[in-house]
Amino acid sequence: MSAEEIPDELWRKVLEIGVKSSTFSHKDLCCISISSRRLCRLSSEDCLWNFLLAIDFPTHTDSTSSSSSSESPTKFIYRTRFEREKERRLAAHRRSLLRKDSEISEWGRRIRELERRLSEEAERLQAASVEFSNLQRVRQASVALNVWQPEVVRGRQKQMVEQNAVPVEGRLRALEMEIKLCKQQITGVNRARREVKQRFDMARKELESMKYHPLRDYKSIRSGDQESSAKRKKLKTSINFPAKNPPRPSNKKKLLHSESE
Repeated sequence: MSAEEIPDELWRKVLEIGVKSSTFSHKDLCCISISSRRLCRLSSEDCLWNFLLAIDFPTHTDSTSSSSSSESPTKFIYRTRFEREKERRLAAHRRSLLRKDSEISEWGRRIRELERRLSEEAERLQAASVEFSNLQRVRQASVALNVWQPEVVRGRQKQMVEQNAVPVEGRLRALEMEIKLCKQQITGVNRARREVKQRFDMARKELESMKYHPLRDYKSIRSGDQESSAKRKKLKTSINFPAKNPPRPSNKKKLLHSESE
């Protein structure tokens, strides 16, 4: 029995079972409708699209009564509702992209702020370390004045001690505390920067996955085509095809063959 001999009641029952069992979606009904005029008429019946409308849009309250000449009213309502839902989802997707983009900008601003703080703390640490080493030399020079030394060396050390206008021991203890505090601040800022950088990279990956569209990703398709063409070329060169014109036997072989006969 061919497909044309099957009655409409049987086709209608098949479509109804497929829709009610969620085997057929709106895409399947649209694909079936382009196969023949008969299936186009049967797949456009209101009973099928009413069931799809109740499944896909349970909160449907649209009472649109206008429809095109080639569609049933329920199918037209479903298409209108589907287009509105598609526009709503696209708008929600665009808003989510904007939110993720603003989140990435905020993480980038925090990274720049932490880097600025890190550079400031590093400058403070370097300045405190230089002053600490200078004061240590002054303290060593003041201790060395109590022992005999050549006049040249003694004069330099005395000049170094006289040029210092701050109490050495108290300032050294303050510098030790400042250096320790700067190191702690640098450690904390580095830890916070690593965490923020990790979140920044994660947000960028999420944004790339949200923007990904398989039909718009031409780079991967082109690279795949290049790899397949390279594999084909390699396969052609690796196969030893038989020669078109096989070598003919030489005259010497012909003479030997005739003598043996």
